[in-house]
Amino acid sequence: MKVFPFKIPKPKEEALIYQEDKEVVFYGKLHQHEEIQISYIANGEGNILVGDTITGYQKGNLVVLGSNLPHVFRSEINADETSIMMTLFFTVNSFGNNFFDLPEFKILESFFTSIKNGFKIDSISQKTVNQFKKLKKANEFDRFILFFKIIKSICLHEKKALSNFIYDKPFTDREGKRMQLVFDYVMTNYQRDISLEEIASLSNMTKNAFCRYFKLRTNKTFFQFLIDIRIERASKLLLKNRELSVIEIAELCGFNNISNFNRKFKELKHSSPLQYRKSNT
Repeated sequence: MKVFPFKIPKPKEEALIYQEDKEVVFYGKLHQHEEIQISYIANGEGNILVGDTITGYQKGNLVVLGSNLPHVFRSEINADETSIMMTLFFTVNSFGNNFFDLPEFKILESFFTSIKNGFKIDSISQKTVNQFKKLKKANEFDRFILFFKIIKSICLHEKKALSNFIYDKPFTDREGKRMQLVFDYVMTNYQRDISLEEIASLSNMTKNAFCRYFKLRTNKTFFQFLIDIRIERASKLLLKNRELSVIEIAELCGFNNISNFNRKFKELKHSSPLQYRKSNT
């Protein structure tokens, strides 16, 4: 399967596609698809990388991604748990050209504006959760009705953008594979020093060419991206491994200077590591 573009399995001509993933880990390859994606995380946790930003997800979250928005779901590997994600896929033309331009759908304007950068909802109502659970056994008409109820509920929830920057040109297959190599390598090796020479060589580029290439497509330098990965991992360890000290977590996440770790953590999380741990008890 090519990394770009990713085709949503479509067993028959359906305007609205429902898919339920039950795996140890979710699909962890950088990919994009024409369909808009609405996913409820029924179980599991990990990180999702969208555009220039990596964000943690966990059980109970709702993730919404716009059309052709490159993204990666990277599950935390836990052999004792199965990751479960319930997803609806559709396009703006699934129900006919200009369908969503009808006056009756003006309430959805904020939804279609927000999906361009993707967004996450930390917790949806139990009523909406139950609607997701009904999708699997619903016939096509009832699924259509449930879809609009879910969309309406989403519009009423507080949303957190998943990305601040989206590269405005679709990735080619070659670009997708190159970026996938970089993302995979960083997310696997973030805990150790990664040199620019090392990552540029992996991409078959010179250091200067790689720096320009990466910055253009993510709006961040490579080392800014690496720090984001490390801080996101550290934030999870602070909450899940409370027996570990801040210094131990900093070292596990690739920081050999505690002052630098504290400074970078505060820049990204707007609190010190200790304050972050205390405020999420």
